[in-house]
Amino acid sequence: MPTPRGPVYEDVDGRQIAMAIPIKASVERVPGGMMLVPLLLGAVINTIHDGTGEFFGSFTGALFSGSLTILAVFYVCMGATIDVRTTPYILKKGGTLLLTKAGVAVVVGVVLGHFIGEAPVDGGAFAGISTLAVVAALNDTNGGLYMALMGQFRRSKDAAAYSLMSLESGPFLTMLTLGVAGLAAFPWETMLGAILPLIVGMLIGNLDPQMRAFLAPAVPVCIPFFGFALGSGIDLGTVWTAGLLGVGLGLFVLVVSGSTLFVADRMVGGSGLAGLAAASTAGNAAAVPALVAAANPAYEAAAEKATVLVAASVVVTSLLVPVITLAYYRHLPRRHPDQYPSDPALDAAEGPAPPAPAKPGPGRDDTDPDGTSPAADDARNAQERERPVDRTGRA
Repeated sequence: MPTPRGPVYEDVDGRQIAMAIPIKASVERVPGGMMLVPLLLGAVINTIHDGTGEFFGSFTGALFSGSLTILAVFYVCMGATIDVRTTPYILKKGGTLLLTKAGVAVVVGVVLGHFIGEAPVDGGAFAGISTLAVVAALNDTNGGLYMALMGQFRRSKDAAAYSLMSLESGPFLTMLTLGVAGLAAFPWETMLGAILPLIVGMLIGNLDPQMRAFLAPAVPVCIPFFGFALGSGIDLGTVWTAGLLGVGLGLFVLVVSGSTLFVADRMVGGSGLAGLAAASTAGNAAAVPALVAAANPAYEAAAEKATVLVAASVVVTSLLVPVITLAYYRHLPRRHPDQYPSDPALDAAEGPAPPAPAKPGPGRDDTDPDGTSPAADDARNAQERERPVDRTGRA
């Protein structure tokens, strides 16, 4: 069988197949690309021709308008990946980070709710910012980024703590935060309905590990589909006013949640590394404003711009959190060499260390690799040639 030319990948049977266009690899180069690229595609189509979904109808129309249904499936599959049988360390670390991030969102929600309420700011430099956007960006951690960083730094127990932190996923925590902040309340049926798919998924996944293995691969598959459906409700004509605000929101999330999570991690005996790695906004947090608005019409005015702002926060935090976490990690081996040994991959990136010079000694020339002088080598070779050899070839 001839070897395929160009980039290749292996299918499930181990066969090498030529890759014509690396779509997946290209999309994943964008931070949160599986969420943001389809969202942008949907927004472009909606901006060029509003009502495209209604024009085609049928299954195509469902792709444009079915974000809630796709998200319901997503949260069932997400819940199935959460193992409730966690160790005390995971409960302590994951619970600390979860409660800290939720507590920060509550405090910020109370402050912003007092000044601007449910509606977005409608004028000035902060036009479009809303309590909903800030709370949604603060509440949900980018789990893939967090676990990738912890895995790279060989902190497997810290990575496992996300099994508890993943309870942030979905609109429930944001609804709860907005309610605690004294803004528009949500009926208990709506609150329960927001978290019920996640609970059902957890129940199924923990009762039957085979169901967990069956449902878990669907989690990343759902992301581009609900991203596209969300984007199809966005008009890009309103996005330019939120551009700098989106960057500012991302920096706000990074500074506020990063500093508080760092301190909380240190208080429970950690180094602060996990706290910094959790100071991000998850890609699926961009879906939360639309879900909250569907549950309470008081947030409909804020939902569209909040989706764009949260998406911008996803990009900003996805780019900066790894840089800051890596910079802090490089200092840890000097302070705690036993707990945080040097990363071979990071050391290799900096280049190999220069070889130590050979110690000079009697009869040694430091320029010769084996430590002997060229003159000594010539004399030894001459003696070997002059040694008598018998007919059997032995000296």
